[in-house]
Amino acid sequence: MSQAQTLPASPLKQWWLKWRFHLNILLILIPLGFMPKYFADAKLFRGDAGLGVNVISDIQVGPYSLDLAEMRDEAPRADGPAGHFKSFNASLCKACINDVKAVYLRIGKPRSLRAAGTIFFGAPYRMGTNLPIPPRTQPDAQIWITLEGWDGSMHQASVPLAKASPATVAWLEKQGGKK
Repeated sequence: MSQAQTLPASPLKQWWLKWRFHLNILLILIPLGFMPKYFADAKLFRGDAGLGVNVISDIQVGPYSLDLAEMRDEAPRADGPAGHFKSFNASLCKACINDVKAVYLRIGKPRSLRAAGTIFFGAPYRMGTNLPIPPRTQPDAQIWITLEGWDGSMHQASVPLAKASPATVAWLEKQGGKK
């Protein structure tokens, strides 16, 4: 009778059998390293971390007031051929929530309500918008806030871009007026 002989395992199979447990542990630990940033972003989007960074409180826009903040302290993000955008959040005062129909944000003074800029969306206590940043924007530019009332009234106020978003001003200075 002949006895069946087993072939020795290949070096790759031996390595796999020895290290598979450790590699599986790494597959669990690596994503855990990214969890703090994930939870910080989730907290910001839920509103638990406030409006954002560089909060400007109690901006008077006619008879109303609001708080304005940039979402993150970073340069504007490119969005393909549409250009660069910066995210802003706003919160209306409690007394003016029922009187304000819409809130708009724009770089440079709007000529009319039709050119008021990007509209804020969301709940009145935490509205958001993505403001387009034209490449030829001057670092000393003004951000204009336009509030439209339910009675048809329109109120405007401006805030220096340097105060609302220092990261955007630094990015514009770095760009140096590129086309």
